[in-house]
Amino acid sequence: MIPSWLILIVSLPTQNSAGRMRVWRVVKALGCAVLRDGVYLMPNRKEFRQTFKKQAEDILSGGGSSHVLVLEAENPEQQQAFESLFDRSADYTKLIESIHQASRSDFLSVDVDKLRKQLQRFRKDLEAIAMQDFFPGAAREQAAFALEDLEHNINEHLMPDEPQAVNRRIKLLRLADYQGRIWATRQRPWIDRLASAWLIQRFIDPDANFIWLIDPGECPADALGFDFDGAEFTHVGAKVTFEVLLASFGLGKDNGLNQIANLVHYLDVGGIPVPEAAGLETLVRGMKQRWSSDDDLLIETNKIFDSYYQAFSGNNA
Repeated sequence: MIPSWLILIVSLPTQNSAGRMRVWRVVKALGCAVLRDGVYLMPNRKEFRQTFKKQAEDILSGGGSSHVLVLEAENPEQQQAFESLFDRSADYTKLIESIHQASRSDFLSVDVDKLRKQLQRFRKDLEAIAMQDFFPGAAREQAAFALEDLEHNINEHLMPDEPQAVNRRIKLLRLADYQGRIWATRQRPWIDRLASAWLIQRFIDPDANFIWLIDPGECPADALGFDFDGAEFTHVGAKVTFEVLLASFGLGKDNGLNQIANLVHYLDVGGIPVPEAAGLETLVRGMKQRWSSDDDLLIETNKIFDSYYQAFSGNNA
């Protein structure tokens, strides 16, 4: 059995205050549990072992002593006691209270930029807590749902043309019936529309042609609409359009696509934080500023989604 826990034991000369501060910053950033002064506990994971070993080396070079130990809990009670040291429920509760307070605001009287910054701050707060939540439970989901509800309400105010989810069963479709088609969505696409267009080109209809609609009501009769109200493919229940396309064409068993779906869902409607989300959001936001043509924007963002897919799929070719 692989031991479940890592322990870092640190001792530094009294005069080495800078070294002590460096260690404290690292263990705080990791989210370590403090068993006693100079003794830190973490789950036994590869990335944490590497960080602990690097700290041990730095401490030794600074004239101190350090040990990295691996161990298994003596019994279920001790295992539970160790896990409880990483309980982030209080942090989630504080965040949920802040989100609920924001939800009671009159969005019509609040500056748009202020609303966006508030959402971004809540996202970052949730991500920061989740990064140190090694044994997630109900509190994490409650915070994610609260933020998703707030984002939905704010987006209804900021982007009233965003599609409203419908409740219906998603039918499994044949790829052969969707080849060489015209696909239509709203102009100046954001994450869900760009990722969906990438998915269509790469996995559904390689010969797809795209048109970008100023008014979704002007969608041509022979075009397949996606990600707008009344479109053939749009939000269904809790699923965003990318997830609906995955389900519709039986692509849900592909791990790389599923991880991209998690990214798209979080950036489009909120929910469980995804570590790579901030990077993707920044890239796409910058690309939208650089390319005014939606066709050119799609060409460039396709490269990004290709790279994410390769990384998530573990393909080294």
